[in-house]
Amino acid sequence: MKNTIRYALAITLLLGLTACGQKERSEIKVGATVGPHAQVVEAVAKEAAKHGLTVKVVEFSDFITPNAALADGSIDINSYQHQPFLDNYNRHHGAKLVSIGHSILMRMGIYSNRHGSLQDLPDNARIAIPNDPTNGGRGLLLLADAHLITLRDGVGFNATPRDIVENPKNLRFLEVDAAQLPRTLDEVDAAAITMNYVMSAGIDPKKQGIFLESNQAPLAVMVIATRENERDNAVYQQFVQIFQSAAVSEFIAETFNGTIEPAY
Repeated sequence: MKNTIRYALAITLLLGLTACGQKERSEIKVGATVGPHAQVVEAVAKEAAKHGLTVKVVEFSDFITPNAALADGSIDINSYQHQPFLDNYNRHHGAKLVSIGHSILMRMGIYSNRHGSLQDLPDNARIAIPNDPTNGGRGLLLLADAHLITLRDGVGFNATPRDIVENPKNLRFLEVDAAQLPRTLDEVDAAAITMNYVMSAGIDPKKQGIFLESNQAPLAVMVIATRENERDNAVYQQFVQIFQSAAVSEFIAETFNGTIEPAY
């Protein structure tokens, strides 16, 4: 009888511990930068609650801390960066963070208030591009993808106007602070602008965008990241599935009106 009681107590304790463990595994902290990333993760959190998963959204105002917090275990997942940024963080900080899924698209585009298509751009058109190295190169690659210029082989995102080897329309480039590019649209023929500044300026990609990055462009696709040794965590995978659900896609479409799109 005593053995039976001990056995029953042991089973009860084991079940209780298992239930606690399951509860803990069903509560996760997800980091996101203030703005669109946090807005989308908040929507994911609401949808996750319907599936028994509690998501605490932790907002960050810079681009380094979300990865540092992920690396030290302060958060479980983050959603705010593209793969090249994640790779660069790992390389410079000795971290082992990996992507476990795609989140949203933040595409750079060529925008114009004067012309309705690439074909309308005249000879000697003035084109504004970001003056910082990465986004300046990104803008030139976008123009190359649009077949407006040809760049020297292998320059990638390090491209500068000096790397242009063919420029049949003799386009003239103005290098401008990225945040000021929307203000140039009334003064230039077109400008290469990243989506965060498109959104803050109230620009409509459907009306003023004449060419957008591919939905597979490395700097356009944002990723959901976690620690390498937890990439197969079932709860984290559940979070990704909910992020990529129809309900969240609908939220993105209704909230951002084409400025941000699902990357999955």
